[in-house]
Amino acid sequence: MATDTAPDKLARRLRARDLVEDRRIVLMLALGFSSGLPLLLVLGTFTLRLAFSDIDVKAIGLFSYVALPYSLKFLWAPLIDRIDVPVLSARLGRRRAWMVTTQVAVAICLVLMAFADPKTSLALLGLGAFLVAFCAATQDVVVDGWRIDAAGTDFQGILAATSNLGYRLGLITAGAGALFLASDKGWTFAYLTMAALMLVGLVAALLAPAFDRGRPEVATVDAAATAATPKAAGTRLWSVRQAVLEPLVELRERMGPALWGVLVLVALYRMPDFVSGVMASPLYRTLGFDLKEIATVTKLYGIWVGIAGGFAGGWAMARFGMFPTLLAGAFLAAASHLSFAWLSTGGPEVWRLTVAISIENFCGSFAGIALIAYMSSLTTPGYAATQYALFSSLYALPGKLVAGTAGYIVAAFGYPTFFVMTSAVGIPVVLLCLAVGRTPSRRHAPVVLNSAATPAAAGDGNPPVSVPLPTGSPGVPLRTRA
Repeated sequence: MATDTAPDKLARRLRARDLVEDRRIVLMLALGFSSGLPLLLVLGTFTLRLAFSDIDVKAIGLFSYVALPYSLKFLWAPLIDRIDVPVLSARLGRRRAWMVTTQVAVAICLVLMAFADPKTSLALLGLGAFLVAFCAATQDVVVDGWRIDAAGTDFQGILAATSNLGYRLGLITAGAGALFLASDKGWTFAYLTMAALMLVGLVAALLAPAFDRGRPEVATVDAAATAATPKAAGTRLWSVRQAVLEPLVELRERMGPALWGVLVLVALYRMPDFVSGVMASPLYRTLGFDLKEIATVTKLYGIWVGIAGGFAGGWAMARFGMFPTLLAGAFLAAASHLSFAWLSTGGPEVWRLTVAISIENFCGSFAGIALIAYMSSLTTPGYAATQYALFSSLYALPGKLVAGTAGYIVAAFGYPTFFVMTSAVGIPVVLLCLAVGRTPSRRHAPVVLNSAATPAAAGDGNPPVSVPLPTGSPGVPLRTRA
């Protein structure tokens, strides 16, 4: 017994020491921060800036489209893994070169946003926001790739959790921090400060080990070998076709006609959140809340309520199972929008805003965990990356496309009716849950709730049997009302 216990104690001591001394932990925390920082600067904080500049509510709704690169990054992610940055890649390695390039680009675009006045240079401000979103989404792809390369199997969970913590610190900084700065020093100073804080990720990228160093040479040899004969090139093309088509064919064969219902369910499940979220900031401005009140309630308090809702969703998943949690999440997320309809009928009382944010963020995060688990359960081992990319892109993209029309609906019918309408979308979602929520999921492996799972992000491709628990996600953070 003594000989068995001593190695166990030694292993535990080594793991504890690694958490303190391994520089990958600190680097991942900083890189996660730089990934989370730009998100709200083109979403919640950005729409608040527009609202407090008295921009028309219809234009604010249309500006939600500038964040589309976050949902479309899977389209150019393969190129980032294959193309070198001139000069920098030879010195830093491919991943570090892309990290440095995208972080510098984000900082430059934030400076552009800082000096663009919404009242006189609205188009320039929108262009800056779109460029920030594009560069930041590309940065997310590179940081995720570095994290996977930097950690072995046993260390993936630790780095994923660390990245998520840094991501949330970035969200708080770009949310509450930027609003407090804007309230005291103005929007230009706030955005310049956020641009300067990108130095955190830049320093981490320069200090990070180049785990991918040497891969371009191997790739070049392989490419030359395969390109030597037309037959080999044709085989490579067919392999790519198989990699794309086979996962989709497997889904159709396994689910049959029910697949179409599943796809509609995934597309509609979070659509009310995306559509209503764009109009939250203009509502705060219309009701008369100031920036400090909004920052305190929505950006600080609201994030922690969202975390609590995520934990509740994870507990419900473990206690009651997939289908009841999915059904409850669909109902709660849609019904919670009625709290904003109620908020829009009163005055700028902080207690009313606190109640609405509490209901909205708790229920939305609960539903977010349920959807992540459901989408993960639909994949098959061996095809999980492509299949999950399909589902995770589908759940985000339709809502963001429709969100651009939110301002026109508010202008025509008012805020109370708008939020009641978004809540009503939950009726067909609940019916779809009853119809296809029990669709057989995996052919081989069951879903396992794992608090150390790699966070879900659109197009990132996650381990097929891991469902992230309520800590959130760098690629797709748990919904907190912006």
